Amino acid sequence: MIFSRRHFLSASAGLATAAVLTGCGSNTGSVSTGSKSSAASGGSGKIVQWYHEYGEKGVQQAVNRYAKDYKDATVTVKWNPGTDYMKLLSTTLLSGSGIPDVFESEYGATLDMIQKGQVVDLTDTIGDAKSKFSKPVLDRMTLDGKVYAIPQVVDMQLLYYRKSALEKAKLSAPTTFEQLVETAKAVKTKEMGGFFAGNDGGVGVLGNLLIWASGFDQLNDDHTDVAFMEQAFFDAVAAYRDFYKSGALLTAASKDWFDASPFTNGETAMQWGGLWSLGDISKKWKDDFGVIPFPAIGKSGKQAVPFGAYGSCVAAKGASNDVEAAKKYAKWLWVDQTDKQVDFANSYGTHIPSQPDLTDKCSQINNGAGKAAAEMVDKHGKAASLFWTSKISDAYSAALTNVVKKGADPKSAFAGVQSTAKAELKRVNK
Repeated sequence: MIFSRRHFLSASAGLATAAVLTGCGSNTGSVSTGSKSSAASGGSGKIVQWYHEYGEKGVQQAVNRYAKDYKDATVTVKWNPGTDYMKLLSTTLLSGSGIPDVFESEYGATLDMIQKGQVVDLTDTIGDAKSKFSKPVLDRMTLDGKVYAIPQVVDMQLLYYRKSALEKAKLSAPTTFEQLVETAKAVKTKEMGGFFAGNDGGVGVLGNLLIWASGFDQLNDDHTDVAFMEQAFFDAVAAYRDFYKSGALLTAASKDWFDASPFTNGETAMQWGGLWSLGDISKKWKDDFGVIPFPAIGKSGKQAVPFGAYGSCVAAKGASNDVEAAKKYAKWLWVDQTDKQVDFANSYGTHIPSQPDLTDKCSQINNGAGKAAAEMVDKHGKAASLFWTSKISDAYSAALTNVVKKGADPKSAFAGVQSTAKAELKRVNK
């Protein structure tokens, strides 16, 4: 497997990036600077465009085809194989040499790219089409009112459940965490667990969800402090600790949460997983499954789903040294060419187009569980803040583990996270 969309989607939900397997495929090598390129026919201008290696078969051929259709410039697509595309991209931007004119980046431009002036403002480029994009997704690619990337395609996580198991227990799909615990206990048998979210007990993948589902954001509006140091959050973490110890939470399965096998094998009645598993689950259980967001925790809680989306950025100093031409191409592909966006989302795995109105044209998600999942992003979508650095994330994950698995006091454990976050945010706020 390669580190791809599922890699950064998982990281946004709280997992350490090195521990997450992602998209389909078998390449496990490192990024090669000898990446494959494909020149496309077009106008007299020249544009270099970068993609990371998608695991799904046919994506490379598709993006080359899209580039070839562009008539106002010759677009050369560079396909970057391996597991560390973002590291290669960052190094290239810093070096000032061989910088692509247009490139995709996890969740759009990073804070570093924006603060160092490596990418240009695309607010006017996207223009009136702004309202066509999923608001949570576009918001994640925006800083101080300026859009720095155009969303390409969306992945997400969600909760799968067996309808027949819940019906047998005379229960409906849970909308609150209290109901989730009740349901997991009711459907659990000697052969089947109640709920599964990973062989670590869900501490990794559900980490940030405990913030969002209890009704809080990671950080305050001016990015100077965490925004969850409240009793309702401490209670949420304590509630998850109780669930972890209850026996209704399956903590050892044949595969981890990102693989549908525990759910399709009947090892669990409910599983936290990814949209990428929808096809396998549909094939196995037909109509005997449903999908829901992560349930709300406590009185102030809200249902939530994490999403991930690569965004198309334009370099301030790209190979062609023609920012306007690069912006024009990015708009043509990711704003105007809706047929290509549908193809990109629908033909190579299961994904959601970044423009919600296109969902009905995607056969995998325009009905049933797929449609329900797609609608969750606009209603309940969450992603890690631009300012949620790896240092803050690591501190948060360690504190959560100490509370859930070692019984530490939540308020005391997360006080350390707050201290780390304040120092980090002071460093990165410029």
